[in-house]
Amino acid sequence: MQKVFLLLTLLFSVLIYAQEEATYTKRVLEDTEVDLLFSYYDQDGKNAAVTGGEGTQELTDVTSTIVVKMPLNNDDVLTVDVGISAYTSASSSNVNPFDGDITKRTSPFNASSGASKSDKLIHIKANYEHSSKDRNNIIGASLYAANEYDYSSLGLGINYAYLFNEKNTELSISGQVYFDTWKPQYPVELRDGFFDSRVTGNGTYSPNFTAFTGKNRNTYAVSLGLSQILGKKVQGSIFADVIVQSGLLSTPFQRVYFGDVNNFYIDDFQLADDVEILPDNRVKIPIGGRLNYYVNDALVVRTYYRYYADDWGINSNTASIELPIKLNTVFTVYPTYRFYNQTAADYFYKKEEAVSTLDYYTSDYDLSKFIAHQYGAGLRYKDIFAKQRILGFGLKALDVRGTMYNRDNGLDSFIVSLGATFVNVN
Repeated sequence: MQKVFLLLTLLFSVLIYAQEEATYTKRVLEDTEVDLLFSYYDQDGKNAAVTGGEGTQELTDVTSTIVVKMPLNNDDVLTVDVGISAYTSASSSNVNPFDGDITKRTSPFNASSGASKSDKLIHIKANYEHSSKDRNNIIGASLYAANEYDYSSLGLGINYAYLFNEKNTELSISGQVYFDTWKPQYPVELRDGFFDSRVTGNGTYSPNFTAFTGKNRNTYAVSLGLSQILGKKVQGSIFADVIVQSGLLSTPFQRVYFGDVNNFYIDDFQLADDVEILPDNRVKIPIGGRLNYYVNDALVVRTYYRYYADDWGINSNTASIELPIKLNTVFTVYPTYRFYNQTAADYFYKKEEAVSTLDYYTSDYDLSKFIAHQYGAGLRYKDIFAKQRILGFGLKALDVRGTMYNRDNGLDSFIVSLGATFVNVN
């Protein structure tokens, strides 16, 4: 009987100890958080890839996203990200520029009224993350899916982070795979059965076009990162990625015009000689780092640099700086600047510079040589006590940001974004 009593006493003590340990284990995420994100984007330019590198690039995009972070227990967090992006594009409307009023002259600088002028992209991502009891090991997995009219994507990811040196150092590795499928939408004049009596040119319009046989695109990415607290005021990190793509890497509706074949028109709109043809493999390697310096309680300097290279001939440099300035205990203003330059891809040609005997060609100015500048500023409201309440949730943070973007090849854009973080306070 005494042995049984001692055994029960020991078991009870272990349970009490375990309960006390559980009680004092800090949760990774204390309460459910909800992020509401909204952005409005507008751009204009004169080098639309849909019309062979010459034409309007007018586009507007409105995106709404909700991100919910839920603590499953002390150690596990589930994050669900759902968003919808609706855009109207003058350039993509010209996939079929002849479907509007036939009495109106057609031009690459005018938008068509067809169905391809607008579309919606819907995405959903779920991420599960588990932290060890000592919070030195974090492992996660994610699932991603997206769909729009002519494109769908399915993605999987895993990530692992190890903290050591009294959590002053963090080593991370992650991997992602994406399996994408095209539903090719070719320029209307390259589709079977196309006929229009308004075609003009020397001879008969008969482009040497072959539809793509493969419709899949696969992407594999591995990322390595190292973050280090370098002192009381300095924190730095470095990263390196390897990204491998295979499959249909060309965009089926982007026209190309050759310099060695006759030109054909309907009104002022030149008919395609072909669509862009790009290699079915690509390797991308970006490497870079961040360095943050704490000046004082009112100012932090955040810097970023990335070098990028791929086997299509593009090399680029990205450098940015952000200066969060704390105005008081709740408001912070943060001006930003970003510089970017890149060399042209080996397969980029301006309109009618490519010839029909080439294996690969594109007139997409995203693959051209250019320099870009981005200027912006934001205002952040942050209340760690979440005093403002809405439906049982407290407003933890509110961000408003505006950004202007300019390329030296004529593309200009701006984006306004709004983000609000709510936390469950029930």
